[in-house]
Amino acid sequence: MYAVIASGGKQEKVAQGQQIRVELLHVEDGSEVSLTPVLVVDGATVLSTPDQLKGATVKGRVVGTEKGPKINGFTYKRRTNQRRKYGHRQKYSVVEITSIAKG
Repeated sequence: MYAVIASGGKQEKVAQGQQIRVELLHVEDGSEVSLTPVLVVDGATVLSTPDQLKGATVKGRVVGTEKGPKINGFTYKRRTNQRRKYGHRQKYSVVEITSIAKG
C-alpha cells in the first residue's frame, strides 16, 4: 500500500515506514502529524476522488529537522556597478510515515 501526499505545495509518494523530507512544519520533534492524501493505492484498489478520500488518513511522526543544500545567488545590473551576492539554505522536517489508512 502506498499513498501520494500533499505538503508544502508539493506532492510525494510515500509508504509505511518511509522517511521523507517536507517543508518545515513548525512542530516539536516526536509529535504526530496528519498529512493530506491525494491518492491511496492498495493493490488493485485506487482511491482518488474527494468522496473516496474523505476517510483516508496518512499519519507520521516528526523525527527531526534537516537543512537542504546551500544555494548561492548573484544579481547585477550592467554598467552601473550594482552587484548583490546572497545565499539561501532551506530547512526541512524529516517525517517517518507510521500509518496509511483507507478509512
